[in-house]
Amino acid sequence: MTMGMFYALLGAAIAVVFSGIGSAIGVGRAGQASAGLLSKDPSKFGSVLLLQLLPATQGLYGFVIAFMVFIQTNLMGSSAAALTVAEGLSYLALCLPIAFVGLGSAIMQGMVAVGGINLVGKQDGQMGRAMTMAVLVEIFAIFAFIISFIGVMTI
Repeated sequence: MTMGMFYALLGAAIAVVFSGIGSAIGVGRAGQASAGLLSKDPSKFGSVLLLQLLPATQGLYGFVIAFMVFIQTNLMGSSAAALTVAEGLSYLALCLPIAFVGLGSAIMQGMVAVGGINLVGKQDGQMGRAMTMAVLVEIFAIFAFIISFIGVMTI
């Protein structure tokens, strides 16, 4: 394995690990709030499930970027590409946006989802507003995903 390939794989791992940690924290916090609400009103399961699921998307974005690195470096094929150190560092750098923005936005989205779950628990008919607030946080993860995706695809 070349140092270039090492850096590319390190970038892929960082993308998955950091965005996955953020998603786990966000989904976990929203799950705690969901369990509290569902203990009082089980009929709101569908609503709170959607809110709880939203922070999981950042982990998915990190996974997709890592998969794209594998494809671009032919790691999924018969023979992996011999990457230069500069190419490997490029992959590493381009995995960082989704890694770090995914980490932060998933945690923050989980906190907004907790607020939304509390809102839905107190006032019927507020699911649309709760979803809108949580989805707004997603925009930043989408921006980071696009930057990482386009960058990885152009190396």
